[in-house]
Amino acid sequence: MKKMLFVLFATCVFANMSYAQFGGGFEGPSGFNTAPITVKQALNLHDNSRVVLKGHIVNSLGDEKYTFTDGTAEVIVEIDDEDWAGRKVTPEDTIEIFGELDKEMFEPTKIDVDSIRIQ
Repeated sequence: MKKMLFVLFATCVFANMSYAQFGGGFEGPSGFNTAPITVKQALNLHDNSRVVLKGHIVNSLGDEKYTFTDGTAEVIVEIDDEDWAGRKVTPEDTIEIFGELDKEMFEPTKIDVDSIRIQ
């Protein structure tokens, strides 16, 4: 009985050490290319491509739409009110946006933003 309890205890200790060492959770592709690309490069991608862009919001177009630029080109980004999470951004602030390309016929290409990070 003591041997069985010892084996059970040792197994639990080693399992916890293994979990602590590797931190648990998922580590791998998230669907986003983690390195930012330019707006000019993004505009040449296919519809629904996931992108990370780094640049500035230069103005508001209303209805959760903004003009975003990184100096290579401009694109309309759509940022839902809840994605702002109370943060304020000015044209001088550099931000990183994570989203997907939305290309529709007869409308300008835009980025549907999933999240933003202020640099």
